Amino acid sequence: MSDLPPVRNHEAAHRFELEIDGTVAELVYELHGDRLVLVHTGVPDELEGKGVGGRLVTAAVAAAEEHGWTVVPRCPFARRWLQRHPDAAARIRVEVVPD
Repeated sequence: MSDLPPVRNHEAAHRFELEIDGTVAELVYELHGDRLVLVHTGVPDELEGKGVGGRLVTAAVAAAEEHGWTVVPRCPFARRWLQRHPDAAARIRVEVVPD
């Protein structure tokens, strides 16, 4: 994962983005006060299997940690990723949402 380019927070579009060779993966979010709601992770087929989705969620966790936001993972991928990475989830407040 370290050879991937940095994730960019495209605030105007409400998404974290990672672009590789002109192909963009995204984690769409909504910000409601101090709640960062993770809505949808979109990773194009050509970027799958490279850790891109995890990088996007990691960027969201870092932003939440920096700003003191609570993460609300409505996106199934983000929810599963946080469950599989308790070390990252422990750095922030996570509001569990039902499936």
